[in-house]
Amino acid sequence: MAGRKSTVIVVPGESGRVMFGSIKAFISRAIEDASQRKNVEQRELLIVTAALLIHVATVHSELSDIRRARLHAIFKSHYGLDDAPTTQLLVNADALARSAVDLYRFTRRLNELLDDDGRRRIVQLMWETVYADQRVNEFEENLIWRAADLLGVSSRQRVELRQRVIAGIKNLAAVSA
Repeated sequence: MAGRKSTVIVVPGESGRVMFGSIKAFISRAIEDASQRKNVEQRELLIVTAALLIHVATVHSELSDIRRARLHAIFKSHYGLDDAPTTQLLVNADALARSAVDLYRFTRRLNELLDDDGRRRIVQLMWETVYADQRVNEFEENLIWRAADLLGVSSRQRVELRQRVIAGIKNLAAVSA
């Protein structure tokens, strides 16, 4: 591009302010749209995560009070929700989980919304949910294995996350004793 000169257009007076105002309004709308998309994605992440956790927690039986309390605690502590929004989220997620015919509905969207660390965090939350009552059966183990696979979390990582959750439970029990 040697020898090529750039041209600067100067818009004098009022029309320059109008052009600048239009550009400023365009940028403001773009930022507002991005913020709204982020809010929608965050709400979608919450509902899909909650539905997947409920699906895992209820694969063998109804949602126990202990597991319900653990889910409530997860969404309050990890996602910063208050009591009422957490309760409503879990009600909505329960309806979504009951209507699901497979895991793909949840994992596909989580793969779109989360990075590798986020997907591993979901697998850890699944383990935390099923270990809330300190009883895990083969249906729950299998479901977590399949979900982790669909989320791109390796078998090694899945086992490490499980061991981390178990170690946390043992540490908590030791401190409580």
